[in-house]
Amino acid sequence: MAPAKSLPRSRNLVLAFLLIGYIFNFLDRQILGILAHPIKADLHLSDTEFGAIGGLAFALLYSVLGVPLAYLADRTSRSAVVAGALAIWSGFTALCGTATGFGQLFLYRLGVGVGEAGGVAPSYALIADYFPPERRARALAIFSLGVPIGLASGTLLGAYIAAVVNWRAAFLIMGVAGIIFAPAMLYVVRDLPRPAADRDSAPIGQVFGMLARKPVFWLLACAAASSSLCGYGLALWTPSVIMRSFGLDLIGTGQFLGSILLVGGTIGVYSGGWLADRLGSSDRGWYAKLPAIAWLVTAPTFAIGLMAPNLVAAWPFLLVANALNILWLGPVTTAVQHLVPRRMRATASASFLLINNFIGLGVGPLLIGRLSDGLKHNYGIESLRYAAVATTGFYAVAGLLMLLCVNRLRSDWIDDD
Repeated sequence: MAPAKSLPRSRNLVLAFLLIGYIFNFLDRQILGILAHPIKADLHLSDTEFGAIGGLAFALLYSVLGVPLAYLADRTSRSAVVAGALAIWSGFTALCGTATGFGQLFLYRLGVGVGEAGGVAPSYALIADYFPPERRARALAIFSLGVPIGLASGTLLGAYIAAVVNWRAAFLIMGVAGIIFAPAMLYVVRDLPRPAADRDSAPIGQVFGMLARKPVFWLLACAAASSSLCGYGLALWTPSVIMRSFGLDLIGTGQFLGSILLVGGTIGVYSGGWLADRLGSSDRGWYAKLPAIAWLVTAPTFAIGLMAPNLVAAWPFLLVANALNILWLGPVTTAVQHLVPRRMRATASASFLLINNFIGLGVGPLLIGRLSDGLKHNYGIESLRYAAVATTGFYAVAGLLMLLCVNRLRSDWIDDD
């Protein structure tokens, strides 16, 4: 493999293209949340049905297919898998704009999940190949900026396109844009040369076996999953909370949440990677301590922001919460990369994402929707706000689980082979 230090221009360009692909990834997810009101009205959906479309439909195949696609990427071409995945999920995003009922939209969101299953884990492995250990958490944090930028872009663009045209046009435009970008991704992002042994060894069972014997892997995955249960659930439903409980229209909600997601999310993601590299170089335990502290503060901060009496009071609390709840991406994804040898990284990341996304995506949005429908008799339009607040306790669970990782991470860390 070519040494990462000799490729400064190439690796930065590769990182930029992977970042753009990740922006499309989360843009295509978040656009559903801001369009909840017009979609539900047009297709006559309940909160529970919309929660199933926003979470369960996406998570079913996204979680399961991530492992075999990452294994394929480890043995063939990671860049080709990422570019192909981008084209597939963008195509199904465009199809969402043609749905005429619950069944069709559910199936198209399944298709989006199939495509996005092949995007993230191979990207993590490509970044780990291109960047040296002392810069890896920052590089992964920069890649993870795709989360807040994608969330903010999906919120703002979805709101404006739906207001000017309709919700269907928003899906069509975003989907076509991703399809157009996919060939450029394939051309620019190239795998670094890998020894033949890296492609011919490390079957899935071997990777699973290594991870399964490490309690720290299960703790990292379950902590992240608890956080993602809140994160994905709130990402889908907070736009509706803002419109129902605070009375903003579609564009106003897009502007309010866009500012919070972009500013807070960007600061949180990059700070997490920067601090992890800085503190973790002398103590690997900081890759777990940083997310733990952030999540323990996120739980009450998010709840206070959602229950604030007005948007002026809510904004600073939601800004801080959206910064802290996403700080974990750089440190934790880096830690997972170092639980296995280099040749197993994409498959290990996919194994981690399987647990994280199946619980986070599969349960979070559906849980909030179901709670909202259950509380509607007593709380009316405020039922969704109370349902969202109830789930924030999972951030505290995530923080406590992550604290248990600190000492184990120090002993189980594997340096580059």
